[in-house]
Amino acid sequence: MSNTQSDKIRVAGIINDSITDGPGLRLTVFLQGCDKNCPGCHNPSALTFEDGTLYTAQEIMDKIKKNPMLSGVTFSGGEPLLQARALLPLARMITDSGLDLAIYTGYTFEELLDKGDNSQLELLSLANVLIDGPFILEQRSLSLNFRGSANQRILNIKESLAQGRAVLETNQSWTG
Repeated sequence: MSNTQSDKIRVAGIINDSITDGPGLRLTVFLQGCDKNCPGCHNPSALTFEDGTLYTAQEIMDKIKKNPMLSGVTFSGGEPLLQARALLPLARMITDSGLDLAIYTGYTFEELLDKGDNSQLELLSLANVLIDGPFILEQRSLSLNFRGSANQRILNIKESLAQGRAVLETNQSWTG
């Protein structure tokens, strides 16, 4: 099967050794494109849907494999769930390799359940942790672990999907 543009992932940037997008040493993929436009967005260059660089899942996985020190991978944004279908092959490769997968989204878990998009729900099912909710400038806090504003939650996404409700992550490496 050849890679068409729709098979590719539109990326704003890749950080190979992040310590701010989850516990441990992580590769963070910042996806290009977001429809939220949150005031105070920490990554405004990732908002447009036209910019960025196109990658195949394998091209990103090759970058991941080059760093044996990684404990996990984080999808951030932009808005990763707007590219859920394109991210599925990469997410499968990440989980098959034994790495932890975390996803940041401006949507709430409840919004995603209500929407019922099969690609988005499948992508969530491959992740370990979901940090959900839009960034709210008035609730910004520098003291929160791995979140920008107090409304955002760190969810154990496997338990949340199993129970059909948001279940907070209790792992100390995420919660502090």
